[in-house]
Amino acid sequence: MNYRKTIEFVKKARLFVMCIAVVLCTGLLLAQHDPGPRGGAPGAGGAYVGLNADEQAYFQQALEVFNEVDSVSGNIPGEDGKGLGPTFNSNSCDSCHGEPASGGSSPGLNSRINPRPNPQVALATLDGATNVVPSFIRANGPVREARFISTNPDDPFAGLDGGVHGLFTIKGRSDAPGCNIQQPDFATQLAKRNVIFRIPTPLFGLGLIENTPDTTLEANLAANHAAKAALGIGGKLNHSGNDGTVTRFGWKAQNKSLLIFVGEAYNVEQGVANEEFPNERAAVSGCVFNGTPEDDTNIRNPNDASPNFGTTLGTASEMTADTVNFAAFIRLTEPPAPTTATASEMNGAALFNRIGCVLCHTANLTSGKSHYSAMSDATYQPYSDIAVHHMGSRLADGINQGAAGPDEFRTAPLWGVGQRLFFLHDGRTSDLLQAIWDHSSPGNVCATSESLQQFTASNGKVFQPFSLSQSCGSEANGVIRNFSALSASQKQDILNFLRSL
Repeated sequence: MNYRKTIEFVKKARLFVMCIAVVLCTGLLLAQHDPGPRGGAPGAGGAYVGLNADEQAYFQQALEVFNEVDSVSGNIPGEDGKGLGPTFNSNSCDSCHGEPASGGSSPGLNSRINPRPNPQVALATLDGATNVVPSFIRANGPVREARFISTNPDDPFAGLDGGVHGLFTIKGRSDAPGCNIQQPDFATQLAKRNVIFRIPTPLFGLGLIENTPDTTLEANLAANHAAKAALGIGGKLNHSGNDGTVTRFGWKAQNKSLLIFVGEAYNVEQGVANEEFPNERAAVSGCVFNGTPEDDTNIRNPNDASPNFGTTLGTASEMTADTVNFAAFIRLTEPPAPTTATASEMNGAALFNRIGCVLCHTANLTSGKSHYSAMSDATYQPYSDIAVHHMGSRLADGINQGAAGPDEFRTAPLWGVGQRLFFLHDGRTSDLLQAIWDHSSPGNVCATSESLQQFTASNGKVFQPFSLSQSCGSEANGVIRNFSALSASQKQDILNFLRSL
């Protein structure tokens, strides 16, 4: 009798387990998930539609310069760009901005178009260099740069650092004899939790953003004030401290123009001194091999038989500084083309608007008058307000850039996100859903700090400027709550929509 009861119990238990398994499997099938980067052809990377023949020709020449590989003095075959180092993170613009095409963001092994390992791994020992690959640079991870938060992580009152510390040096390279500059001690700084990362921002379509009037951005930020306030959304535009105009490029919208943006990147990421940033970084004795600026406008006789220009007049791109070519290539690129078409994607677009994502990720902006007639008064879809917003403790990096504080970031443009491989400023995830969740942070409470300065100006007048600064919970918290309240299928529709951009 007891045996029969035991058999019956076992049968019922097995049936129960099977039912639970069916429920769990059904839930997994219905649960939302990131469909991953789109395959097929790159959705961007070509010249802006409508450029005339001369503009298209210049775009192609500028693209070639964008793709060049740098060495220390430009004398290594296949590495004929000049000025690498003494410290650097990469040796080519394309190596950082290569997915899904030149001008994009970090390449990676998870690409469905051109899977490739992080080029920084091989770069560490290229041409005899003796660098050790830092632990946060992995073959299956994103291209990264590293910044130190504090000048002394052992002292909470120490000043902020915030600067980029080059991953690699030219020590040991065949074209840098006698240079003994050392890599930063990343292991110690990591152990002290003093390192934050940045990944490359995509560059497609930025000519339209550059040419959008300040007044357009200001009006867009002021629009829908009540709806934004109800969700805890504020935001501000970052501004130049000199002319007061809106800055708009970089993770914190810290750069005013594309020329400034690329000039700084050339100097910081590749170590190339240029006309915008003419001083050599890490100019250690024995490691400086070129006159400065290393990249400049060719004002020499074009028939001087120089190794860069031969004995005949060069093309416009050869006569022009690399930075001007970089900026021109970016300025003339076509924005990413969305593929939104399915019922799920269309519903996702409607939900994206309904739950409030569009209040920061503005769908439409309009450029002003442009030197390139095809780009004048063009309505485009960046899915960004170009403003900086408090993102809270989950994303705070401790870096101040312009008026953007430690937890403030520019609204990342979402055009092209369908083929992007890594997300957020530090590339912490390849999962779009995880990136959405990371937009939230505990609470909406703002901590306020006060600052009072006192000084007497040279004209004898006394000034006592007072300022307040705030560190807040994420301005996205309200929208994330709305997203959380959606059904699994609705969340999936939003993910499908985003991957169609």
